[in-house]
Amino acid sequence: MKSTTELLNEIDNNIKSWERKDVFSACFGFIDLTSLNTTDTQAKIISMTEKVNQFRDAFPGYGQVAAMCIFPNFVKTARANLTDKGVKLAVVSGVFPSSQSFTEIKIRECKMAAYAGADEIDIVLSLNYFLGEEFDKAADEISQIKRAIGGVHLKVILETGALQESQKIYDASMLAMEAGADFIKTSTGKSEPAATPQAAIVMCEAIKEFHKTTGKKVGFKPAGGIVTPSDAIKYYAIVETILGSEWLNSNLFRLGASRLANNLLSQMESREISYF
Repeated sequence: MKSTTELLNEIDNNIKSWERKDVFSACFGFIDLTSLNTTDTQAKIISMTEKVNQFRDAFPGYGQVAAMCIFPNFVKTARANLTDKGVKLAVVSGVFPSSQSFTEIKIRECKMAAYAGADEIDIVLSLNYFLGEEFDKAADEISQIKRAIGGVHLKVILETGALQESQKIYDASMLAMEAGADFIKTSTGKSEPAATPQAAIVMCEAIKEFHKTTGKKVGFKPAGGIVTPSDAIKYYAIVETILGSEWLNSNLFRLGASRLANNLLSQMESREISYF
């Protein structure tokens, strides 16, 4: 088995084979278009939703983003205004981004978000439990939230920058998947470092092993600091290299980004675009 460094070097040496318009276009379709700002307002979310609704007409040559990712208090607003049924509503919940509160409050918030119309819920692994080596409590909280939201997809954010060590990232990945995560995600984007290729490789290796053992396919989402088309291509390459082309769809691979969409459009159109 190749080391993380060897895999990353191999991908870097062959990265030009992925620098194609069809790959850039595929990456656009994996985006969770994100607005998670303290200054978000109902009007801003409505404007964002209208941009998504109008995108296919504005750029008929391209596919649509995979999802909009917003705060839970805006779910009803987005749901009432979103007309493109191909776009999912992803919601950060469970006391995002710290996950520092009572488990009951996290469960309630996630359940409310699901009831309001969220298709997907992104929560943060309770690092107070995980780093305190109270692994059963960390896993149980994920399991309780998963049961509470029913068929809504659950993404568990590991905040890999805080975990630092590869073994901890691998262990957190396994814990989240075993507890019921449908996706595992690198970062909140609210702390540094956010997503890194090194963490992505470890997480994808964990997903591969989990699939080999259980037969269940768990999705992967790098998020935080993914801005340029080159950033997106690298994560695409990591997923294809480790997990294979069967993971290269929006059901199993997402890119969490707020600025990437415009940059990918600019790359593909060979002109500056500031649509979103």
